[in-house]
Amino acid sequence: MEANPSTMISTTPTLTPDSTLGEIVAARPAMARVFERLQLDYCCGGRQTLAQACARAGLDPQTLLAALAAAGEAVASEVDAAGMTLTELADHIEQTHHLYVKSELPRLVEMAERVARKHAWRDARLTEVWQTVGALADEMLSHMQKEEGILFPFVRQIDAGTGDGFHCGSIANPIRQMEAEHESAGKATARLRELTNGFLPDTEACNTHRALLAGLLEFESDLHRHVHKENNILFPRTIERASRN
Repeated sequence: MEANPSTMISTTPTLTPDSTLGEIVAARPAMARVFERLQLDYCCGGRQTLAQACARAGLDPQTLLAALAAAGEAVASEVDAAGMTLTELADHIEQTHHLYVKSELPRLVEMAERVARKHAWRDARLTEVWQTVGALADEMLSHMQKEEGILFPFVRQIDAGTGDGFHCGSIANPIRQMEAEHESAGKATARLRELTNGFLPDTEACNTHRALLAGLLEFESDLHRHVHKENNILFPRTIERASRN
């Protein structure tokens, strides 16, 4: 089994404008809350530096560093994904994020359909919300099936030192495909945020509509943590480990 990845990422990195968002959240999960509040992409965009993210969002890097330092004093509710072995992390992703998606997305699709059928006459965007949630569900369920049936078993083999047929180049190909699909899911949730005015209900929204928006907001947050753990921790460490096998 793989030892803790101390050579891959420090557990207590010094925060600078050159620190990447993915590195920061991997080492200090509590800081994800700051990025969520400011809508800074630390999952698919985890390789961007603080300076780059601030430039794109019109934020002051020093102000953000101060906010992150304050958040770092809070107790993190997230697990220490960076301290897990590859096998432990793959298991964790399946048992938490994958199970959540499998149970939550069908519920959101059903609510989105009900809301669209009843209220699209007053807000045509609700039909696109329904279509977007449905397409996202189809994509995510297919995506997770590929991870659970193909990629994650290879990850566990590499972790155990039994993946003789895989090397850095070959495992990188399916990983690139998964990252592309993460990007697509991120675009879908960004579109949902746009269509729903940031998941905020208007005064005429019924209870089902309000529950849908609350569910979509929670799903977006979980997706960010889910993709971060794969893109910024599991995948690069798997490629690095395969290169040493």
